[in-house]
Amino acid sequence: LELLGVLRLRTSYNQNVLAHLVECANLAADIAEMVGANVELARRAAFLHDIGKAMTGSHDGTHAQLGARAAREAGESPDVVNAMEAHHDEVPQETIEAVIVQVVDAVSASRPGARRDDGDSYIERMESLEKLVEEHEGVAHVYAMAAGRELRVAVEPSIVDDDGARELARTIAEHIERDFSFAGEIKVTVIRETRADSVAGQA
Repeated sequence: LELLGVLRLRTSYNQNVLAHLVECANLAADIAEMVGANVELARRAAFLHDIGKAMTGSHDGTHAQLGARAAREAGESPDVVNAMEAHHDEVPQETIEAVIVQVVDAVSASRPGARRDDGDSYIERMESLEKLVEEHEGVAHVYAMAAGRELRVAVEPSIVDDDGARELARTIAEHIERDFSFAGEIKVTVIRETRADSVAGQA
């Protein structure tokens, strides 16, 4: 229970670990029931499989090894321990329930929106989105904001008039929807700025 309490405050790639375990337990039970495996064993092993993440950094070993060791010391069954230790292929899987745990772990982690991209991947996606928009005629600058959920597009006023700005916003939105993979919505705002300059105080 203490380890599970720690996981309530832990994240992995910004996915809450305890929420991940609850989701895995539910998925594992559903799959076990469908294939005729031991439902309670699959549920329990899936719920416990990442408890070692509460100990990484303060103990030697991978989270799978640490979790399996803690489960073994707590008197969990050998099948639960094996499923925990084998979910990253560090030891062979000995039961169908161990296979189920590995499957639901991957499903939960890869579900769209479950985990945020790491820094490098995020930057690459923002740059590719900006380059896609820069292909349009009259675009001067593109700024991806709000984690890519909003685009500010500055255009050359000598090339794009007011009506053209509205049409360009629609065209860019359609281009993004067609050629860029994303979840949710991306708001496109086209900005057309006209300036008039003069100088005071000169002879």
